[in-house]
Formats: sequence, C-alpha cells, structure tokens
Amino acid sequence: MNSSVLRRTVLIITVAAFLVGIGAAARAEVEPNSLFSDGTVLQQGVAVPVWGAGKDGEQVTVKIQDQTVSTTVRDGRWLVRLKPMKAGGPFTMTITGDNTITITNVLVGEVWLCSGQSNMAFHLAQAANAAEAIAVAGDSQLRLFTVPYGATDTPKAEVPGSWKESSPETARGFSAVAWFFGRELRRALKVPVGLINSSVGGTPAEAWTSRATLEADPGLREILERYAEQVNKYDPVAAAAQHERAVEKHKQAVEKAEAAGEKPPRAPKAPADPRKSPVRPCGLYNAMIAPLEPYAIAGAIWYQGEANASRAAQYQKLFPAMIQDWRQAWGQGDFPFFFVQIAPHQAMKPEIREAQLVSWQKVPRTAMAVITDIGDEKDIHPTKKEPVGARLALAARAIAYGENLEYSGPVYASLKIEGDHVVLSFTHIGSGLLAKDGELKGFTIAGADGTFSAAKATIEVDKVVVSSPSVPQPVAVRYGWANTPDVNLFNKEGLPATPFRTDVK
Repeated sequence: MNSSVLRRTVLIITVAAFLVGIGAAARAEVEPNSLFSDGTVLQQGVAVPVWGAGKDGEQVTVKIQDQTVSTTVRDGRWLVRLKPMKAGGPFTMTITGDNTITITNVLVGEVWLCSGQSNMAFHLAQAANAAEAIAVAGDSQLRLFTVPYGATDTPKAEVPGSWKESSPETARGFSAVAWFFGRELRRALKVPVGLINSSVGGTPAEAWTSRATLEADPGLREILERYAEQVNKYDPVAAAAQHERAVEKHKQAVEKAEAAGEKPPRAPKAPADPRKSPVRPCGLYNAMIAPLEPYAIAGAIWYQGEANASRAAQYQKLFPAMIQDWRQAWGQGDFPFFFVQIAPHQAMKPEIREAQLVSWQKVPRTAMAVITDIGDEKDIHPTKKEPVGARLALAARAIAYGENLEYSGPVYASLKIEGDHVVLSFTHIGSGLLAKDGELKGFTIAGADGTFSAAKATIEVDKVVVSSPSVPQPVAVRYGWANTPDVNLFNKEGLPATPFRTDVK
C-alpha cells in the first residue's frame, strides 16, 4: 500500500471514528420528549408523566417546584411521574442526566387533545368572525401545540413541534374549533389551558385507530382486509403506464379544446399508492396519536365523521372502539371525550348523525355538540366555528368540571301512542322546550306501512305531540331525518335537538 492510499485510509478511519463518537455522545445526552418544550402546559390534579430518551443506565432527575423525581434509562428511554400539581405558573423544569436541560415558562392547568378531520383542522383565519377573534387572540395563558401531518405503518415515539402562546400570529393558523373551545374554558375556569391539535382533512376514523383494536373485532377487521386487498392489487409499473397514457390523452384533449376556444379538461391524477395513503388504516394513529401517549390530558374533543358517512352502520362500532382505544392507550381511565355531530349538508345522510348519537348514548363520559342550526347545504365546512367550540366547552364544563348547567339540546327518550297522535318525551330539556322562529318543523309520522308524511308538531309543557290527518294510526316519528334537515326544536338554553327516528331497528 503506497503512502497516499495509507493516508486516505487512516483519514477515513479517523473520521468514521469521530462521527461514531459524536453519535454516541449525542445519544448519551438526556433528551425530553418534544412535548416538553419551553411554554409547555402540564395537566393539573393528576400524576404527570414526563419522558424522553437517554443512554442506558443513565440516571435522570426531573425537578419542578418542590418536586424531585429520578429514574434510570432503560432501552434508551426514561419516564417519571410527577405528583399532582395545582394550576399556576410560570415554572421552570430541569431534567438532568449526564447533561442538564432547562425548560422555562411551564404552566399547570387544563390540557385538551383536539383531533379529527377537516372541520377540526379548519383554521381560525377561515372562520366567519376571523378578524374579530384574531384581533383579541393574545393570551399568554392559552398555549397551542400543532402536531405536524404524518402517516406511518408503525407507531412513532415522538413528533416535532413546540408550544406557542396564543397570539394573533399563532392563533390564525390554529384549529378554529379548538381555539374557540380553549378560549371558552379560559373564561370559565380562569386557569391556563393547553390545546394539542392533531387533525387531518378527509380522514376516516380507522386511520386514527390502532391496528390492535381493528384486528380485535371481526366487524372492524374487514377494514384491514380491504386495505390489504388494495395493496395486493396495486401494481406500481402498471399504474405508471396507465397514468402516462392518461397524460398523453389529456394533452391531446387540451390541444383540441384550445383550438376550439373551449376550457381545457383537468389534468389526470396519478394513481394513488395505497401503501402511502394518508387515510390507510392506523396510519394517522401511528404518526399523530401514539407519540402523544401518555401526555397527561383532561380529555379530548373530536370533529370527524364525514369520511365515514357512507359506512354509518359500521361507524356505530368503529367510533366507540376508537374512543376506547385511545382511553386504554393513555391509561387515564375514561377521560372525557366530546365530539361534534355532522352539520347539515347535501351529501351527509342522516344515518351518520344517528351513528354519532348512538355512540354518545352507549359510551360513558362522552357528549355530542349538535349543530343543525349552523350548517351549509353546499359547503361541508361551515364557517361558523365559534358556536361549535362554545358547545363543546359547555359539555366540558358540565362533565369534566362538574358545573351544574345544561350542555345539550333535547334528546329523544320515548314515545307514547295516544289514538291518532304520538307523544314524545325528551331528556336535556333544560328549562323548557322551544320552537325557534315559529311553529315546530322537521317532524314526519308513519303508520304500519312505514310511509312517512309531513306532520304537525306542538309543544305541550315538556312533551312534543305529533300527528297528521293522513296517518290515523301512527306507529313511528322521525325528526330532521334528511341530509339537510330544516328543524327548529331547541331548549330554552338555546341548544338544538338532535335528529332522530323512533323506528330504529
């Protein structure tokens, strides 16, 4: 070996050893999970997990206020639990191993996970009263954390990101529903509030559910089987060739349209690879929910269901399973989980709203915000997000925080047939039932033949009496049973009744 080759060989070995040394040194330094950054909000009143990475055998000590907790790194990970703390701050947290990390401006208060699809992802800047809300968005006690988009086939341990104080600059691109929810809690509770937004538009509930949960139920396992079939059928070479042919055909169509002075057709999209789809089962759970576990939270709010509207019967099982999945993963018991019923829209059938209602009725410590009065027939993204956040906050105040207030509009409970009319009873009537802006509307009635006709409905004390001359022997009633229900039954607290049918099988 000549001298020049020898020198190069020695140099390569030296550099490699140096880089390995740097990597080892980096791994030796204790690192907290990214959720624990300057400005973080910790949940009050519960044991708070704090965790991160380090070198095996490294002693890690976490200090905050008058607490000091230590542990040892195992398999590259460490976790301690702080004793319950009272709301307040700002505090400083130090995490010491072979090095020391100082986390400043830490608050203790209420932390909520905010998730779902596009109506949760919908930015404050897009909301109906955006300018007014953004102008007063400055609140150092309201903190925002946005989970970046990602979908993976295996659970991630961490997501990049940091906590930000609410300000006109940070709030405008944050979830409108979540921000309004947080603002209402701040006003009611007078404690710091932290919001973690993990939402992606156009996504079904199975993408937010773990594989173990889907595999455990035969009725949900078919979701995984259908996906596996899509993957097996997908041929990337054939898909590329097909797209190439479509592009060439489109090019010819554009030339023809331009020659005729017509609008050219849209360019064809490349065939989607199901293995990379953001809506594939478990993908979003793995990348955007699993890394948050077990960060201490007060509960979760959820706005989703549009992507599952065509499978409403399955959603009655899938949605409760997803809620239970998250609760098991967090290990905090049945933490509060509040969600939004899908707004009226020309493509949203009533069965999906019923599936959400059924989920509420059978899953403990949940609530549903009904928004039949603020939908848009032609826009799946109604811009009036402030009342949505406010109604979710009412549920939180009542269920999570024990305030004695009405948090829901009327909910059908039972019926009694009296000759040619039906008497309906409700829960959540508050201080009384109300027909908003005129006579009651949105009710239909049917006899044994199952043919529903428009009905007359009146409020009698705390009941609704429904009848129709064309149905002398009624057996069933429906309310708001349409894609875009035109309804006006409220309670006097101003909360709308959920659509329902009494003939559900």
